Parts: sequence; C-alpha cells; structure tokens
Amino acid sequence: MRRIGRRDIVAALLIGLAAGAAVTSPPLQRLQGLSLDILTALRWKLIGDRRDPATSPVVVVAIDGATYDTPPFKGSPTQTWTREIGRVLGGITEGGAKVIGFDVIFPSSIEQSEIPFGDTSFGSRVRGFDRDYLIALRRLSDSGKLVLGEILSNDHPDRPDRAQQLAVKNNIRALNVHTDPDNVIRRTPLSFLIEGQPVPAMAVELAARSLGLEPETGPAGVTSLSGYTIPGTLPNTLTLNFRGMGRDIPAYSFADLRACIEKGDTDFFHRAFDGKIVLLGSVLTFEDRKLTSMHLSRAHDGTPAARCALPAPAGAAREVRSGIAGVFVHATAVRNLIEHDAIAELGSPLRLILAIVFAAIAACAACLLAPTGAAITWFALTVTYTAVAVATFTHAVALPLTEPVLAGLTALAMMIGYRFVVADREERFLRKSFAFYLAPEVIDSMVASGKMPVLGGEMRNITMFFSDLSGFSSIAEKMAPAELVALMNEYLSAMTDIIEGHGGYVDKYIGDSIVAMFGAPADDPDHARHAVAAALQCRDRLEALNENHPAFRGRGLAHRIGLNSGEAVVGNIGSRRRFNYTVMSDTVNLASRLEGANKYFGTVIMASEMTANQSRDAYVWRELDLVRVQGRDEPIRVYEPLAEKNQETQQQSIHAATYAKGLAYWRARDFTKAAELFESAAGDDPPCEYFARRARAMAANPPLPDWAPVNTLEGK
Repeated sequence: MRRIGRRDIVAALLIGLAAGAAVTSPPLQRLQGLSLDILTALRWKLIGDRRDPATSPVVVVAIDGATYDTPPFKGSPTQTWTREIGRVLGGITEGGAKVIGFDVIFPSSIEQSEIPFGDTSFGSRVRGFDRDYLIALRRLSDSGKLVLGEILSNDHPDRPDRAQQLAVKNNIRALNVHTDPDNVIRRTPLSFLIEGQPVPAMAVELAARSLGLEPETGPAGVTSLSGYTIPGTLPNTLTLNFRGMGRDIPAYSFADLRACIEKGDTDFFHRAFDGKIVLLGSVLTFEDRKLTSMHLSRAHDGTPAARCALPAPAGAAREVRSGIAGVFVHATAVRNLIEHDAIAELGSPLRLILAIVFAAIAACAACLLAPTGAAITWFALTVTYTAVAVATFTHAVALPLTEPVLAGLTALAMMIGYRFVVADREERFLRKSFAFYLAPEVIDSMVASGKMPVLGGEMRNITMFFSDLSGFSSIAEKMAPAELVALMNEYLSAMTDIIEGHGGYVDKYIGDSIVAMFGAPADDPDHARHAVAAALQCRDRLEALNENHPAFRGRGLAHRIGLNSGEAVVGNIGSRRRFNYTVMSDTVNLASRLEGANKYFGTVIMASEMTANQSRDAYVWRELDLVRVQGRDEPIRVYEPLAEKNQETQQQSIHAATYAKGLAYWRARDFTKAAELFESAAGDDPPCEYFARRARAMAANPPLPDWAPVNTLEGK
C-alpha cells in the first residue's frame, strides 16, 4: 500500500466527482434504464417469482394465432368478429369479472364498408350486423364494467368507430405507454391531459374501478390510489415491475372461450373470471410486440390458462421472446397498482451521490493500491453492491446499478492514469535513480515515507558475508583490461544473484571482494542459515564456472568466504552530502578476518561460532580450531560448513570424525597421536594437512606447560 498525500486525496475526490457527474449526465440517461433491465434479469435468475399465476388479480383474453386459425374466425376480417366478441364479453361478465378493458381497437365497422354489392354498398346490405355487439358494449358500459382503448396522437390518433364511442359514452381510456430513447418500455403514464383535464390511463382506470375508488392527485403532482402513493421518478409515470417476467399473468385463448360459449360451460367462466380484471388484446408474433425491461432475460406472453373446449397448441407454454404483446404491459401495470408493487426509483440527486461515492471509493483504492489490487477492490465492491441492489429490488426499490459501477470503473482508469502521469512519476524516478545504489527495502521505505534518505543507523542482529578471490592479482596481471572487466562482471553477477536469492544485501564491491549482509535492511530471523546457504552455493557456483565457462576455464579461480553473526550498526552512514546504506561494528571486522583465515587452513568457507550456533540445525559443521585473529585479544572457535543436514558425503563424514579426534589429541597435548590422525586424512583434506604439520612440529618441540591450544594468526 503506497503512501498518499494531500494532493492524491484531492485528486481522488475530484476524479470521483467528475466520474459520477459524467455517468449521470443527460447524454448517458440510458444507463438508468439499463439498470432496471439488469436488475430485472438478475432478480429472475437468482430469486425468481414464487407467486401462483392463479392469484393474479388481472387476466388476459388473448386474440392469438389459434383464434385466427379457428372457425368461424379463420379467413374472416376482424370486423366480422364483433358478434362473437359480444357473446364472449357476456360470458365473462356473467362469470363475475369486475371490469373489462380493451387493448384492441376496432376503428371501423363492417357496416361502413363502401365495397359495391349489386346496386348498393356491402355496408348497406349488412346494416345492423353490429347491433348485438353494440348493445353488449352499452350494457357493460352503463354498469361501469367496460373500458375501451384508444391511442392518443396529434398526427394519427386511433379510436373505436363512432358507433362504439356512442355505445360506451366516455368510457374510453388511452393505451399510450412511455417509451425510452432506446425504444424500451419501462414506465407507463398515469394520466393524460384531454381538453385541459387529467384523464386516467387505461391501467389506472381499470385498477380504480376494480377497487371502487377514484385516483387522487396531490398538490405535488403525486398520484395515489386506495391509499397507495404511486412511486415515480418521472412526473405522472409508473415504473413497471415485471416480477414474474410475464408468466404471472394467466392468458385465456379467445377462440377457446368462444367454443366454451358454444359448449354452454358457464361454470368455467365463473372459475376463470370471478373477481378478476380482464384485458382483451392481441397476442401475436407479428403485431404489437413491445420491448420492456425484461428483454435481457427474455419474456413470456403470460402463462397459458386452463382450456374449456379446445386443445392447447403444442409448445404454447414454452414460447420465450425478447418482446411481449402490448396487452401484458397494461396487465402488469394493473397488477402493480392493485398489489402496491410498482418500482420506486431514486431521484437524480441520490443517483448522483451514489455514483460519486462509488467512484471516489474506486479512485481511493487506485490511489492506495497497485492497479491489480485496485481492480480487485472495484470488482469486489461491484459484486457486493450488486447483491445489495438485487436484494433491494426484490422489495420493489431500484437502486441505480450501471451508473455507480461505470463511474467506479471510469474513476479507476482515471486514477491509474493520474498515478502513471503525475503521482508515480517521482516514485519511478527515485526507484530508477537509486536502484543500483540502495537496497530495494531502503528504496521502498524512502518511497513510502516520501522522504529522501538521511543519516542515521540502528543496531541489528545480522550475519556478515565477506568473500575474496585468492591470488587474483597475479591472474589479473596477465589479462587485458577488457578481458579482466568481463571476467569480473561475470563472477560478481553470479555471486550477487546467489546472495540476493537468499535474502542478502550486497553492501559494496571492493575490487574482487564482495561485502554483503543478511538480516538487513530486510528483517530475517534466519539470516545465519541463509548466509551459510549462500556461501555453499557460491562455492559450488565458482567450481561450475571454472569447469564450464570459457572465460574461467584454465584460470583456476578460487575464493575465500568469511561469515560472522552478531550485533552491528546498519543504516545510512557517511557525510551529510554523500552517504551509503552500510554496516559498521566489530562483527564486520571479524567476518573480514575469518575470510583471510581460510588461507591458513586451506578452506573455502570459515564461520564464527555465533554463525554456526544459529544454523547448527540446518548444516553439518566441523570445528576447525580456536584462533586469535589480528586486532582481537579474545580467541574464538571457528567452523567449516560441510553440507546441508543429512546431505554430507561418506568421505566428508570420515574426514570430520578424524579431524575431531585429532583436534582432541592436539588439545590434550598428545601431538604424536594427533599428527598420526591428521596425516591419515591429509591427502585430500587441506585442514588435516595443515594441522598435521603443526602437530609434528609440536611433537618435535613440545610447548611450555602453560601452553594454551589457541592459534594466533599473524596476518589478515
């Protein structure tokens, strides 16, 4: 997590404000409708609708494809259907329907036909054809149980013919719906202004008549019905709640109902329509299809209801389409009004606030975290918010979904761009500038604090690593400068990779020497174990380079490594104008002396007792001697790491055992037996060879009685 300043906070807030305002602006108003579509689809997929269609207060009588294919309607113009419609209306009314609404308009009558028929027109010959139909309309209208539909338009209004208008008097209501700019119906008007007076829309009129109440409009323009205040963000509109995806509305085939009249089954009409609001409309695949907020998950033209006389068409219950018949839009509106289930949307100010808050959170995440972490945060926030929105939508409250999510994504992209161009430019400069001079942890601390390094240090328990190429000066004298530089770069790179691979930090290069530390600047409780592992791997790596690398082959390069663990001062040390992250203490000096002490024993790696004790459980060690190095009065025990625990070879085990016995005889002043033991393994073990010479010398010239088994090393 990066450190942020006041400038970053201001930038995050401004980006959140800009992103939130942009996605809720008028040009992107379609996002509000898309939120309804997504919520409708998610609610259906995740929760569904457990309501029984039989409990619906509204049903549809569908003039469907089966009607057009069934006698007497097959091949006949719809103007000739009026007598049968009148008969079915009578059956529905006698079945106990509360009110019937027409979503189908008959703008002309067969009696108005001007087609020549003999010496007169066809309309004149069939005068009185609609009499029974008009009488049925008049009787139902007078009882308040019938409302015809019309389409209001300044250019092309669509109304029932004059005879029907006279029959029903003023019982005609508008069927117009509210279509969004993307041609999707998500809302429906509540009333229309006709001759200066508000007149309820078809759905409101049917709901009001079924309840026996009149809709009321308050001073603020809010409409209420039977104590239910109809929610709506747009004035005078109802937001449709397609809870059942169209399947919550039973649909009866008009052809089946007409056959039921012929059958005389009045009980069926009582079972189907008693106490129901009935809508008569076309349900065809080629006419009056509407896209609604169900279009993302496909919708149904109702649920096929029970049949009375005719068999159901095969597959009728499985038809799913992106659009639905227009009659189901009005049926849904009626059900929403009766069940107080219309969608309540948040107003523009609240949508703006939510989008800004969401965008600000995403911007802050992008400011604090790496781009991947910020993207994961945005995704997690989106999933959580979506779950809350879907849960809220089940209670008919629509939280904006697309606007906040898109605002968050926009803010995320903008903040990442801001960091790349402005905020992180300084961090990239610092990392690039200091990468070759400071430890990565020091750079991270510097970037996190926002401050340049300053003088100062702290006591840390670390392990120092000193290495040096033996006899390199004589080799370098025989090489060209370019060849020497290439060789050294290859060697130092290989050793540095190993050291850093085990968590070490290279403090400096001194010619062909490497000074490194483990346990700083990064804390490492196992610094001794890691330092030993690096030393062993460096030993093996140089052997491999000598054998396989062309630049090393034939030169016989060898190095010595000294390890020591203890307290040391680490930090930025130097002058006020120029300093390095380095280390100082006697721990450092001793590691340097141990590196040089290898040449006496012929070893590659020598470690102090402190290092051996801190890593004894991981490696096989052999004690070399008790030595006093230059610059120190107190003697120390020194050790050689042989291999990882349980990985030593049989020869290493034999040499270690022989060496330990010889060392015991040496310290007991039995120099002859010590010499014999050391000589038995001196052929391929340099430390045994070194001690064998010393033991023979002591056997020939025994020391004084106060002799102590301490090897004082004169050189570095």
